[in-house]
Formats: sequence, C-alpha cells, structure tokens
Amino acid sequence: MSSGTTLPIELKQSEQFCRRLATGHYENFLVASILLPRRMRQPFYNIYAFCRTADDVADQSASDTIALEGLDRLQQQIDCVFDGQSPADGLFPALADTIATFHLDKQPFDDLLSAFRQDQRMKQYETTAQLLDYCSRSANPVGRLVLQLADSLTPTTAAFSDKICTGLQLANFWQDVSRDHAIGRIYLPGDVRRRFGVTPSMLSASSTPPALREMLAFLCDQAENCFRQGLPLADHVPKWLRSDIQLFAHGGLATLQAIRDIDFDVLRVRPTVGKLTQGWLVARAIVGRL
Repeated sequence: MSSGTTLPIELKQSEQFCRRLATGHYENFLVASILLPRRMRQPFYNIYAFCRTADDVADQSASDTIALEGLDRLQQQIDCVFDGQSPADGLFPALADTIATFHLDKQPFDDLLSAFRQDQRMKQYETTAQLLDYCSRSANPVGRLVLQLADSLTPTTAAFSDKICTGLQLANFWQDVSRDHAIGRIYLPGDVRRRFGVTPSMLSASSTPPALREMLAFLCDQAENCFRQGLPLADHVPKWLRSDIQLFAHGGLATLQAIRDIDFDVLRVRPTVGKLTQGWLVARAIVGRL
C-alpha cells in the first residue's frame, strides 16, 4: 500500500534498494530474520535502511563536518516526509510508505539523528549517565519503531524494549573498543574508568591490560542485566514478533559471551558471534515458536 504522493515504480525501486541494503549487512541476522512474516519484512527493511544509512554517514564520512552535513540532509528528508511532501529517491519513498501505513512517530527518527550528530561532537563520555542518555537516542528509538510496527507500543513494552536496545548498544561498544578508539571515540565511561584505574593511553596497547579486562567484565555484566530485564517484552508482543525479540536479546547475550570467551582481550582481537552460533540461535527461536 503506497502513499498518495508516491508513484508505484518509485516505491518498488525504493523497496528494492532498502531490501538490498538490509540483506547485505551482517546485522541482518538480528534485524530482519526469517522468523518475520513475509508481510512484515519489507517494513523492517525500510526502517533498517534509514538506520544503516544514517550510521554510515556518521561513521564513514571523511570528516565531522561532512558527516554533519550528510545528517542534516537526512533530517531534511525526514522533515519533508512528515510534512506530507513527496520524498526524494533512494530509501525515502519506501520509508515514507511505511511511516504512513503504520502511523509511525517522528520522534524516534529525530532522536537517532540527534545521537549521530552527537558522535561528531562528543568523543568521550565522562559519566555512565551521559552514555545511557546517548543510548536512549542511538538505540532505543529503533525498538520503539518496531513496537509501533506491531501496534504494541505502551509504557510497559517501551520500558522492556529500551532495556534490550540499550543492552545491544552497550554490547556493541564493548565489542568495538579498539575500532572506536581508532577513530577517536571512547565510549567507556570516565566514572567507571576511574573506578578501575583505566586510562585512555591503555587503549593503544596491542593486548588488553588487566585493569581494562576487569572493567569490561563489569560492563558486560551490566549489559547482560539489561537483556535479562528486557526479555519479558516477548510476553507482551504479538506471536509473530515474539521469536525475533528473543533473537535480538540472545544475539546480544552471545556477543557478550564472545567477549568473555577471549578473556576480554578486545584490543588484540575483535570478538564476533560465529555463523554456527547465529544458526543455533535462529534454530532455537524457531523451535521456541512451534
């Protein structure tokens, strides 16, 4: 079902664009799995395409200035969509159709772009509260959009979803300590670094110092607690979404386990969830829904 301002051929091409982008990324394992009903896959692809594009602009632009200009262009397109104007090409005709069909709120899109802009200006986080505020805009809006697709957004489901999404963001941070440091970012909060005696200079080591390993063990436990607190969300959503929610959470827990499996030596090697583990998680989710 397309919006009145979108020509069918434009919508079809845009959907193909979003589908290629979504299925071409590793994260597709989590965001648009085979567990989704066919009718819901394209809307997931369309939202994912926006998130992926904004993230790439924020992380892969040649400079902070260029990134901010690109994010401003994305903001202008989102503003146009919600103002009822004809969207540009690329992902936006498909995204506009999904926004209109499911009556999605604008705030989650604004929050995501706000977080990506912050990445260009804030390279370190002095407190855990600052980092969690960032997560509330960089990750939690995605979960709320998913809940809107399922017509299941309530204060209760939002709270559970925020826990899972924050857990996923934190797990990604602890997985990518070395990568983030290489581009000048430190997401390890300063208050926790001081508690464990971790200094920024330690992040340049070829192998993870003991103090940083202890800190990561603590942070992984915190992230795991987020997933555990959020898992009851599966009991508050339609059956077709339940298995995916469990897959999201257990995929995040698998990332934390991968960090533990290398004894938190994230500076030497980036921990990853192997294909076998991914397959096992999908199989477990399928069995759980039978």
